[in-house]
Amino acid sequence: MLQATRPVPAADTDADELMQRTLAGGLAPLLLGGRRLLPVVQGGMGVGISAHRLAGSVAALGAVGTISSVDLRRHHPDLMERTHEIAPGAAGTLAAKQAIDAANLEALEREIRAARALSGGRGLLAVNVMRAISAYAPQVQRALECGIDAVVVGAGLPLDLPDLAQDHPKALLVPILSDARGVQLLVRKWERKKRLPDAIVIEHPRLAGGHLGAARIADLDDPRFDFENVIPQSLAWLRSAGVEKDVPLIAAGGLRCHDDIARVQALGAAAAQLGTPFAVTCESDAHAEFKRVLAQADDDDMVEFTSVAGLPARAVATPWLRNYLKAEPKLQAVAHVKPRCTVAFDCLAQCGLRDGLAGWGQFCIDTQLAAAMRGDLKKGLFFRGRGALPFGAQIRSVRELLERLLTPPPEALSAT
Repeated sequence: MLQATRPVPAADTDADELMQRTLAGGLAPLLLGGRRLLPVVQGGMGVGISAHRLAGSVAALGAVGTISSVDLRRHHPDLMERTHEIAPGAAGTLAAKQAIDAANLEALEREIRAARALSGGRGLLAVNVMRAISAYAPQVQRALECGIDAVVVGAGLPLDLPDLAQDHPKALLVPILSDARGVQLLVRKWERKKRLPDAIVIEHPRLAGGHLGAARIADLDDPRFDFENVIPQSLAWLRSAGVEKDVPLIAAGGLRCHDDIARVQALGAAAAQLGTPFAVTCESDAHAEFKRVLAQADDDDMVEFTSVAGLPARAVATPWLRNYLKAEPKLQAVAHVKPRCTVAFDCLAQCGLRDGLAGWGQFCIDTQLAAAMRGDLKKGLFFRGRGALPFGAQIRSVRELLERLLTPPPEALSAT
């Protein structure tokens, strides 16, 4: 059974000190679910980058820590052993998928329990579930049954999330959207189900890493995604539509410092969500080589491409990705429907490789992301957001990262 690890103890005084630093630096706390939190949300990163160790450590310091639900069995040797020999044979494909899904649900339960023990009841714990995965509904339901504080859903419009959470009225529901039109559509649909989002993550496709909230790569520079447009527009619409509940907006993508958080708060956002800066901390659940690759990369090292899920994606141009992109035209030209998933998992509801969708990526996303988690440059797909990291290529602790994010730069302090 997984035991919670706690390399750097975090007492109540640590969280209190960071809150005082927040206020002294002119930032407003995030008020969410009746809690007063640091205005920093750690993004969910899969496969396995943000599991219990990272999420629990972030929450222990008074911020929002997030577990990514995707293929968490990879952090559990006994669950990997249980599913290691499963092969996608003609007769056993369904049984294989069911066994893998069951292992991942068990892993999710373990990770939530360990993160809660590590957090010590401080901060807030969330689980991020991709709408595009086939096990979306079971993973949402298992997280809710485990008493998770919040469920965050991206990679698709989670119009059915209120239905899945109808027996858990106290759980916080947080969709990830990218423009004001998406906010309007989702809120109107949810209103009919007698539920409103408890917060909304506004993710900028041009700045974030991983799967991006735009239909095409050509759309990434569309000004409708700019925080200066989508945050005020969304807040104005919520007020004009008579939405009585206060719905905090959380800006995500390319935010790297105190001034970035202050800027989005000035636009009306309640907090900032960061992924890559947390992925390279000491407490990140990824391999040390994964952290090194992300920390040493810069904007010139990244490439945008169409992922296996049909969405634009952004990642470090590693040897594997460069080789894949060279071969992609030939792979897409011969794309065809496969009789079954090549790894018996069927992780995505729609998959370019399995379903023969020629305009989509022709690789196994789970295999490549799992290789990245292990630090394998030859096979790994290393998602990364834009912008220089707070400590450059250094690997520092979650506490040090939060201190840096919540503290104005020295020149700003000397001017006051």
